[in-house]
Amino acid sequence: MNLFANEFISTIVYAALAIILMFIGYKFFDLITPYNFAEEIKEKNPAIGAVIAGIFIATAIIIKAAIS
Repeated sequence: MNLFANEFISTIVYAALAIILMFIGYKFFDLITPYNFAEEIKEKNPAIGAVIAGIFIATAIIIKAAIS
């Protein structure tokens, strides 16, 4: 039971860390690009949706590699 609790807690911590790092990566990329992601999403620009998805996927791959 103790091993299960430790694995569960570590999974929750890594998930929270991943979400925080994804948000930081999104905000950083939003700062260095010449356009505002939020405004482009409101205008229903599908290309920005693909860019944001790429940012999240790339960040997730980096986080996964760092954890493993």
